[in-house]
This record gives sequence, C-alpha cells and structure tokens, in this order.
Amino acid sequence: MNSTDKLATDPAIQPYVPAEDEEYMSEAQLAHFRNLLLDWKNSLLEEVHRTVNHMQDDSASYPDPNDRASQEEEFSLELRTRDRERKLLKKINETLARIDAEDYGYCESCGVEIGIRRLEARPTATLCIDCKTFQEIREKQVGR
Repeated sequence: MNSTDKLATDPAIQPYVPAEDEEYMSEAQLAHFRNLLLDWKNSLLEEVHRTVNHMQDDSASYPDPNDRASQEEEFSLELRTRDRERKLLKKINETLARIDAEDYGYCESCGVEIGIRRLEARPTATLCIDCKTFQEIREKQVGR
C-alpha cells in the first residue's frame, strides 16, 4: 500500500469524537485535523526521500537492454506515484492554510458543514457530500 492509499498514517491518531455540546470546528477539532494532516504530510515527505535514495542507490547502467528497460519502467512507476503524492502534498498544504484561515470544514460551494466523519475519511475535502455527488454527476454527463 502506498502513502496515497492511506489517510491517517499514525495509528495513535484516533478518529475525533466531539463532545455532545461541542461547537463544530472547535479548537480541539481543528488541532486534531491539523495533526492528522501534518502526520500525513510527513509520511509523504518520507516517501519522497526514500524514492530519491532508492533511485540514487539503484541507478546502474545495465549492459542487458531488458534489465535497463525493467529498471527504467520501475523508476517511471515510482516517479508517477511521487507526482501524485506531490499533488496531494499541495492539497494538504492548501487544507492547512484553510485551517489557519478558519475556513476549514465548510463546503466551498454551498457553505454548509462538511461533517466530522467525512473529514476523517478525506481530510482534504472541500465539498459537502451533496455538492460532491452533484459534481460527480455533472462530470459523468459532460464526459459522455
């Protein structure tokens, strides 16, 4: 499993359970999601360093064309994965900025609360489930 397949990388970070009378996006909730995002970001950055080291250590000039092709394909796959993770890092940084601006947890389209459970599943979510569903329906219609 690569790091884009998992959200919470630290098993010590448990899902947030708000108190009964707790206000949405309280300081405690914002701190929880900040920690979750920073942990995820650090995990992705570790993968970047691991890839760089792997490519430096394993870069060899194989005389056999098949061996060279296999190595190039392996490197190509790793670089594509790192590119997806680079995009994810950008989203994580944008989400951390939304936390700092106190805009986190609210739908960019309609302004309603996104919800703790949805944010636990996808901390970088910017749309509530209704707006996201509508967006996906529109994309399917345009894609035809």
